[in-house]
Amino acid sequence: MFSESYSAAIQGIDGCIIQVEADVSNGLPCFSLVGYLASEVKEARERVRIAIKNSGYHLPPKKVTVNLSPADIRKDGTGYDLAIATAVLAAFGYIPQSELKQCVCLGELSLDGKVQEINGVLPMVYTAMEHGVKDCIVPAGNLSEAAIVSGIRIAGVHTLQETVELLQRSRAWEEFADDGVPVLSKKPSIPDFSEIRGQAAVKRAVEVAVAGRHNLLMIGPPGSGKTMIARRIPGIMSELTFGEQMEISKIYSVAGLLSSKTPYITERPFRSPHHTASQPALVGGGKYPRPGECSLSSGGVLFLDELPEFQRQVIEVLRQPLEDGYVTVSRMEGSYRFPAKCQLVAAANPCPCGFYPNKRKCTCTSGQIERYFGKISQPILDRIDICTETVSLDYRDLEQEAINGQETSAQIRERVMAAQKIQLERYRQENVRFNAELTPREIRKVCILEPEAQEFLAEKFHSLDLSARGYHKILKVGRTIADLDGAEKMNSRHMNEAIFYRMATH
Repeated sequence: MFSESYSAAIQGIDGCIIQVEADVSNGLPCFSLVGYLASEVKEARERVRIAIKNSGYHLPPKKVTVNLSPADIRKDGTGYDLAIATAVLAAFGYIPQSELKQCVCLGELSLDGKVQEINGVLPMVYTAMEHGVKDCIVPAGNLSEAAIVSGIRIAGVHTLQETVELLQRSRAWEEFADDGVPVLSKKPSIPDFSEIRGQAAVKRAVEVAVAGRHNLLMIGPPGSGKTMIARRIPGIMSELTFGEQMEISKIYSVAGLLSSKTPYITERPFRSPHHTASQPALVGGGKYPRPGECSLSSGGVLFLDELPEFQRQVIEVLRQPLEDGYVTVSRMEGSYRFPAKCQLVAAANPCPCGFYPNKRKCTCTSGQIERYFGKISQPILDRIDICTETVSLDYRDLEQEAINGQETSAQIRERVMAAQKIQLERYRQENVRFNAELTPREIRKVCILEPEAQEFLAEKFHSLDLSARGYHKILKVGRTIADLDGAEKMNSRHMNEAIFYRMATH
């Protein structure tokens, strides 16, 4: 007898429907799996067979062949177990075939018949909904995550026996459905900018960077507040749209970072990998490609503390993601694309010891300092739009700031949102959303200079020997500064500030 059920595979962060075909025939008793399978999928043969036996279902000694189609897509992971089990049980007559025609089954089986959680449920269920599937059965532990997708009926099961009873209609679907919108566990609040003492110039640079989604580099001595400032940046960014929530949640689902307490992402991510991180850890990859820190910080902040301490070849792999907004990982089985629309925020000490130019503390030679920053190539620096310096504060500065108070994140965010609203309106008919994404053609259209600003920029272009990329970066940052001022044209003051932010990376 022949039967079929449906599951789903992950390619990058997108899903693909997999048809699981089971055939039972006379012959030498065996249980074989085919269809371009990874080793963990091949091992499903034993997991499924024993789970079916321990769930109370008897399989006569027959020749059982299971095919996972399409056969040209590699299947990895353990999420096909439940679909294989239901297809086999349907072939033996335990489940009506009609119940499997519009149902996707996801989950790993343990030997006692329990259905275990798997990664990537959200994009799989979303793909099923897009293909018009009516029902989806998932592990109970993944129910909150799957229930985010509307337009498809979801059931969360604990055991294989519950799955069979559900498909036999001996138990109501409502018993296994989600109760409603998942309740997120309370997250710690984002630190506020009012806690930062001094550093007015740095906070201004951060405001400009966030308003236009520009990459940022902070240089300063240890303890001057670089990390504190970086951790507060998500607090002045706009709220995630539903589309952004879904995209980021799919990335985290594939990476296995969602749980019943956090079934989806509602806040802009902040990721801070250690400087010993490898290339695959930063941009994604591996034998079976998975998203890296670039993708996990998509829509939020990727903070690289102690940038020169990263291995040079690791930093170099950031070139394409920073330019294109996505990461492409190529393998023999195919290419995988992961979103990487992150805002890079980096921090560095001014020298190996961290105290230059304070000659009382700094013991570094000019050669050591040159080699230290030589780890960061010019192409990477060219992709950083804004560079600013943090300074050491003395006791009087700290006390004075504490007395007078500081701007809160809410106040800064209000100005950022006003500037971004101007950009969203301006680029409504374009393929970009923020100034940092402008192409040279679009720059010529929207970056309109007043005559004195044009003369000023021409002079600086020759005196600083700017590259074409540097020239475009200055125009984009100047456009953001003008948007913060609510100005239609860019004047010499806007260009002066934009060039100032470019000096340290030149």
